[in-house]
Amino acid sequence: MVKNGREQPVVINSNFFTRSSVVETFTNIRALIIDMDGVLWHGAEPMPGLCEFFQTLRELRIPFILATNNARSTATEYVTKLAKMGVTVVIDEVLTSSMATAQYLSEHFEPQVTKVYVVGEAGAIEPLLARGFTLTGLYEPGADLVVCGMDQTITWDKLATATLNIRAGAKFVGTNGDVTLPTERGQTHGNGAILAALQAATDVKPLVIGKPEPIMYRQALSILGADLATTVAIGDRLDTDILGAVRAGIRSLMVLSGVSTEQDLAVSDFQPTWVLPDIIEVTKALRGESVNWR
Repeated sequence: MVKNGREQPVVINSNFFTRSSVVETFTNIRALIIDMDGVLWHGAEPMPGLCEFFQTLRELRIPFILATNNARSTATEYVTKLAKMGVTVVIDEVLTSSMATAQYLSEHFEPQVTKVYVVGEAGAIEPLLARGFTLTGLYEPGADLVVCGMDQTITWDKLATATLNIRAGAKFVGTNGDVTLPTERGQTHGNGAILAALQAATDVKPLVIGKPEPIMYRQALSILGADLATTVAIGDRLDTDILGAVRAGIRSLMVLSGVSTEQDLAVSDFQPTWVLPDIIEVTKALRGESVNWR
């Protein structure tokens, strides 16, 4: 069946159990919103079973959006990264927090007359330019917005320029608030750590667009033409991926291959719908095989 120009996927009919009780069966899944860091890879290292996972999605005709809070890379760079890992996706299947930020800001500000200072790299800059915003430079005053995304080239001058503009009245916007980032070397600081430094310097709390705010999930649902009841979010972080899904009103599946652990689940006041160890087990579940529910 075709709806909104997209071929609709098959409906999975399985009778699986969650960790401790029959909370909800793993069924009626027509679309996925999938996190990347900690789910599909750690840094430059792909997760085991990555190619088989995407092959299963294509075979079952399950549409998906790869929705990441990491604002450093562009959609094209993510497509290239996956290609090097043996997986083919298209740009329209990628949504970064910087893309979500640019879309949100274009809906609330007039790009042609709005000046933006960006703390970030190409992933944060390109979506804003594509929407028609004018970007300001180091120590240039008069920015209407300061947008902060993950930046591995962060400098004193960048932070100083952001601080000066925010103190002068620019609205402070963060692409995402993740304080840590999983890499092949372990967890390092994320964009949330940079936001915290700027908030300490300005006494201004940023407006955060990425997960756990529901904005990205709502945008992904719109792109997919999917509804809340038949969409599932897959992620590795309770405080972003899973909480964002809860706030957006969709089901969620947490994998234990990234940041959050079973110990975190035990003390959390909200829970994912399902928990699995990794995408190998997710693939099995999608195929209707027996899996290691946690």
